Amino acid sequence: MSFFYIIWLLFFYILNWWIKWSQIIEFDKISWDESTKGARIKSFINGNQQVRMVEYSEDFVEKDWCQEGHVEHVIEGNFSINYNGKLEQYKKGDVIFIPKGEKNKHKAILG
Repeated sequence: MSFFYIIWLLFFYILNWWIKWSQIIEFDKISWDESTKGARIKSFINGNQQVRMVEYSEDFVEKDWCQEGHVEHVIEGNFSINYNGKLEQYKKGDVIFIPKGEKNKHKAILG
């Protein structure tokens, strides 16, 4: 089994997981948490799994590098992620998989 095939399967597993959860979660019934400057967040937690909807505004600044893993789906707009000095741009419809760990540290960049 090739590396590419394994990554492809992982991508579809994560995407299917996301679709399954997005059909269950009623984000319109969850209140916004606006305690982070430049972002407001709706969180759904089930056991050790968390799915968040995050809306950023232009004054959002991510000060610290994040080393957590993420699966992200850009619902609207566009933004960039700085991966340890390499900038990648994303737009509406993109799905992003970021593995956990120091070598994948990242920061969201708006504008």
